[in-house]
Amino acid sequence: MAKHYAMVIQLKKCLGCQACTVACKFENKVPDGQYRTKSPAIGPSGTYPNVKVFFEKQACQMCQDAPCVKVCPTTASHYNKDGLVLIDSHKCVGCKYCMTACPYDARFINKNTGTADKCTFCYDTRLTKGEKPACVTTCVGGALLFGDANDPQSEVARYMATHRTEVRKAQFGTRPSVHYDYEGVK
Repeated sequence: MAKHYAMVIQLKKCLGCQACTVACKFENKVPDGQYRTKSPAIGPSGTYPNVKVFFEKQACQMCQDAPCVKVCPTTASHYNKDGLVLIDSHKCVGCKYCMTACPYDARFINKNTGTADKCTFCYDTRLTKGEKPACVTTCVGGALLFGDANDPQSEVARYMATHRTEVRKAQFGTRPSVHYDYEGVK
C-alpha cells in the first residue's frame, strides 16, 4: 500500500512557543521575514476569569486534491511518489498562480530564490532519511504527531482512529493531510 503522510496537531498541547517555526526556518533556510509555518493565537474568547486562547499551526495542508498543482503552468507544483505536494524550484517561474489557488494561504515567493515556497514536511532533508519533520521533533509541548496514515501501527494512524480530528476548510474538497484536534480548546 502507498504511503500517506499525515500530521495531527493537538491544539490543547500547543504552547504557542514558536519552536516549530524556528526549527523550520533553520532546517529549510527560510529567509528572514518569511515563514513556511506559523502558529498564530486564536481568540481570546470567553470572559474573565474563563478566557481561552489557543494556537493553530498553519502551513501547507498537503492536500490530496491540491488546487496549486492543478493551476501550475510549468508543473513545478507536483505530487511526489509519496503523494506529497512539492515544488520543483528549477521549473517554477514565480507566476504566483499557486499562491492564488491555495485556500490556506500557505505559499509565498521566496525572496532569495524568486520561486514559490511552502512546507514540504522536510521531505528532502529529513523524511527521505527516515526522520520526522523538524517541527515535529522540536515541538516542546508534544502537540505534533506525524507518520504514515495508511500504516495502522503508526502513531498518527492510531491517534486518528481513537480521536476526533478535523481538517481546515473541508468545504473546498481539497482533502488535506493535516488534521487538527480541537478537543479542550473550543
